[in-house]
Amino acid sequence: MRSLGVCWALLLGLLGQQPAPAPGLSPGKSTSLDFEFFKTKVQPIFLAKRPGHARCVVCHAGETGPAIFRLQPLSAGSATWDDEQSRKNYEATLRVVSPGDLKSPLLVHPLAKAAGGDFFHSGGKHFSSQNDPEWQILKEWVLGETSNSQARSR
Repeated sequence: MRSLGVCWALLLGLLGQQPAPAPGLSPGKSTSLDFEFFKTKVQPIFLAKRPGHARCVVCHAGETGPAIFRLQPLSAGSATWDDEQSRKNYEATLRVVSPGDLKSPLLVHPLAKAAGGDFFHSGGKHFSSQNDPEWQILKEWVLGETSNSQARSR
């Protein structure tokens, strides 16, 4: 019985550990992801129309969207989200991202398998290459790009 208690203690200890920073995270980059970069660069990707695919928001918004990544539905007559909805979308998107991890579901799920994506996305593979400009924006955000660092690089 004592060994069972030790096993539980070890298991709880392991589960309570914080993961090490992901190897793809650049030195000096934050492990938290920038909301403004998300709002101005990432979030518009969820609204973009791509030939042969539904927009991300069509499948991922509202009560019918998958629980792991559920965006806010657009308000009637709106072409984009307001600040409160954007904040909720940011929180939802964080559930499919590990800062600095290029294997985050946000990156690999909509990416073609031949380009390094995972095996299935019911909405199709929106990006055929890691060179796709929208995929590059998602990657920049996952790697810790911020609105401030974008402004400094200009």
